[in-house]
Amino acid sequence: MPETPENIDYDQLLQKMETWSEQLGFQHLGISDIDLAAHEQRLQRWLQNGFHGDMDYMHRHGSKRSHPEQLVDGTCRVISVRMDYMPPDAEQAETVLHDPEKAYISRYALGRDYHKVMRKRLQQLASRIEQEVGSFGYRVFVDSAPVLEKAIAEKAGLGWIGKHSNLINKKNGSWFFLGEIYTDLPLPASDRPAGNHCGDCTACIDACPTDAIIAPYTVDARRCISYLTIELHGAIPVEFRRAMGNRIYGCDDCQLCCPWNRFMTPTGETDFFTRHPLDAATLLELFNWDEETFLANTEGSAIRRIGYQRWLRNIAVALGNAPVSKPIISALESRLGMTDMLDEHIRWALEAQRG
Repeated sequence: MPETPENIDYDQLLQKMETWSEQLGFQHLGISDIDLAAHEQRLQRWLQNGFHGDMDYMHRHGSKRSHPEQLVDGTCRVISVRMDYMPPDAEQAETVLHDPEKAYISRYALGRDYHKVMRKRLQQLASRIEQEVGSFGYRVFVDSAPVLEKAIAEKAGLGWIGKHSNLINKKNGSWFFLGEIYTDLPLPASDRPAGNHCGDCTACIDACPTDAIIAPYTVDARRCISYLTIELHGAIPVEFRRAMGNRIYGCDDCQLCCPWNRFMTPTGETDFFTRHPLDAATLLELFNWDEETFLANTEGSAIRRIGYQRWLRNIAVALGNAPVSKPIISALESRLGMTDMLDEHIRWALEAQRG
């Protein structure tokens, strides 16, 4: 990292950063120190229990995830930001979930890939800081490296980690993305982390379709529909297929039921508005996409990362859960023979359709 500038009024700089971040479309900015010892212990227990499933990257980087100064030399503070993403133009989530012939896609993935949007804005924020103070050490992250982003955001005062393991803001709920700038600037860290306001509520635990929230604040990713439809590369365990319903990319149930999300404000960021549209498409429509159409309609979208085969795999399961239909059976049969993994899910769906 470059040598840290001297003779800087860091309180004044922070005030300017808050203004700049708002101008760049962020809804909240906070500063945390780099002491993540308590969260490091929780992470180690979670990994030791195998709750990360096939997400080997969760332990691949050793202690760098909980020690920012090991990931980026010289780091002493983390700038944490929030950007709301709930699209105002999307079909009501509950309406789609209650229609078994439609495809439910997690609301965060309906628009442009947030990694690209937020990384560009964070870089612009860093450039404004550099214009103000001169060269300084920093590195921008948006879910792109071993970063304990929710723990950092909690320390920075952006919210608290709820029982579903998502960050919740008392005034804005949980429908937002997080991003970070690791820096060597000794900015004033938040001394008022958000208190936990989950209380006795167990709505998210009770709502989880696959009982993935095995205890308050503990999610077994191996049971989570978001993991099963996005992170898992192989076959989806049969025991979870019925519970998946029509969810083909991610799952929002634990957020949809959270009382704090009644304070949610829809995003004004047009990049996160629905595309193509994917908010209420039918399962058959999406299953009939060829690979070229899939790639064209998911260009610039987070959905593309799962690839065409897993896209069909997920929809096949949802079609198996749909009402019995000759068009569905015909569509499933037409996809047989592509890959062994996909065939296994299609045969399961056909068996479910044929009763």
